[in-house]
Amino acid sequence: MPLSRFVAVATLALVSPWAAAQATDVNLARNLAATCANCHGTNGNVQGKDVKGLAGVPAANIIALMSAYKAGSIPNTTIMHQIAKGYTDDQIKLIAAYFAAQKPASR
Repeated sequence: MPLSRFVAVATLALVSPWAAAQATDVNLARNLAATCANCHGTNGNVQGKDVKGLAGVPAANIIALMSAYKAGSIPNTTIMHQIAKGYTDDQIKLIAAYFAAQKPASR
């Protein structure tokens, strides 16, 4: 590892263990978002109309919804309450940023 990268990772580790983990795994957001593919489609491009696609949705919208599911403030009509509780707030931010950066498939 080049010294500059080592110093950056070491500095991040002092500030936040989570930030250090992000710096060492550039695929973390993609890997977390992949857990959503069963319902929301690959890269957030859902097939069908029963579930909302996530590709291109602003990160703030996804964060707000996931936080509401996690807190239980949205009526429990889906499995999203259980799923959202399985993620940390930092992981939700990564997932939201990943989907916001994806291009919606044209229909």
